Amino acid sequence: MSGKLEKAKGFKKSKPGLYFSIGTSLFGVVSVIKQGKKARHENDTLQLLDAAVSAAAIATGVALLFRELKRLGDDDVLLG
Repeated sequence: MSGKLEKAKGFKKSKPGLYFSIGTSLFGVVSVIKQGKKARHENDTLQLLDAAVSAAAIATGVALLFRELKRLGDDDVLLG
């Protein structure tokens, strides 16, 4: 069983694993946008604040993933 666990850990640190993580993180943006629109429509300040904090968390997570890609030496044009 530990072999499968090691493979999973290795995938997380691989380029495909990081791209997959970025993609799944960006799917969270859709729900945050919906939450923000609903909060604005209902004038719910607390929900709007929650959406803003969630958006900041997603942005930070994606930035960390891009930094990890750069450390792996990815020569993708989008990464500079």
